[in-house]
Amino acid sequence: MKFQGTENYIATEDLMLSVNAAITLKRPLLVKGEPGTGKTMLAEEVSGALNMPLLQWHIKSTTKAQQGLYEYDAVSRLRDSQLAGVDGGERVKNIHNYILKGVLWQAFTAEQPVVLLIDEIDKADIEFPNDLLREIDRMEFYCYETRELIQAVHRPLVFITSNNEKELPDAFLRRCFFHYIKFPDTETMKRIVDVHFPGLKKELLSAAMKTFYDVRSLPGLKKKPSTSELLDWLKLLLAEDIPLSVLQTQTDKVAVPPLVGALLKNEQDVSLFEKLVFMQKHNR
Repeated sequence: MKFQGTENYIATEDLMLSVNAAITLKRPLLVKGEPGTGKTMLAEEVSGALNMPLLQWHIKSTTKAQQGLYEYDAVSRLRDSQLAGVDGGERVKNIHNYILKGVLWQAFTAEQPVVLLIDEIDKADIEFPNDLLREIDRMEFYCYETRELIQAVHRPLVFITSNNEKELPDAFLRRCFFHYIKFPDTETMKRIVDVHFPGLKKELLSAAMKTFYDVRSLPGLKKKPSTSELLDWLKLLLAEDIPLSVLQTQTDKVAVPPLVGALLKNEQDVSLFEKLVFMQKHNR
């Protein structure tokens, strides 16, 4: 079982090696990189390529590790017991009816191996990764309410993504195989664009790529435009039928591109960009 990329996802050689290393070592693959570089999409594409079901757990600032295992709905059970009367009810007697299985429980008990995505783990509390150490390492956990040990029937292929908002604990990192998705170089980016916009005219692509990388290289940007934002921008350029001449400049100076709001996402960066273009025009 090896991942070799897909038609819809341009994976570099080192990324494919990392995925296959995680499979061989039976360890989670921790993937970091700039937002918009395809971290989440990687798990989706590996799932499809290896014909494995995908389970996703999107982490929020309020997410607790226990939610990935299970939650006991004691409130509903109390309400049902009150409504059932003196002799109770069959549903109330069976505590399993009030156990809400989390994605880890579902992954552990699935009939076939699954891909499990734990997305943006750095959004949660700093203790969140440590709270999952034992379960991810041993592939088991105990449900105290039902008094049963939940063990993985098949070890899931675990992908964990992080945007580096918080440092992850060393003990957690030791249990992972790590890969940092570098921002694509020009040639790799052209291959990515070709997947989404096959047949795009070379002149338009070259002009758009020059503008995009010019914008990314500006010093002091708060948020550099990502791959996904480049694809959005190209989609808009085609939809609005922007002529090639608008993107081309007579010199190597940076020019304000059309629909710049697809690339720059805050007022500080737009202001910085416009200021640079203004200064260049007046320094000619």
